[in-house]
Amino acid sequence: MDDVLDRTTAQTYASWFRALADPTRVQIVAYLARHARPMSVGEIVAALGLAQSTVSQHLKILTEVRFVLVEPVGTARHYRINDACVACFPSAADVVMGRPAPTPSGAC
Repeated sequence: MDDVLDRTTAQTYASWFRALADPTRVQIVAYLARHARPMSVGEIVAALGLAQSTVSQHLKILTEVRFVLVEPVGTARHYRINDACVACFPSAADVVMGRPAPTPSGAC
């Protein structure tokens, strides 16, 4: 069974893929990754042209799987990409094709 991905890793990857199964969440992750700094919900809303409640709901899902980290700034919350999680996120092709993929760490 050495060629079968262990169940715990498979479950972790599945939760990540579920979190990215929405185009808006993919856009949010890409936007935060490209800007590499904490951003307010308002900045993300302005960039994506979506309602604040929609962006907030997507950010909640992304923070649950730790793709995005939240930082309190006074009474506001700023969001940033979790570089540690992105570093251990495998490409779908790696997993499906049996290529070595990074092992999820506690930071992810």
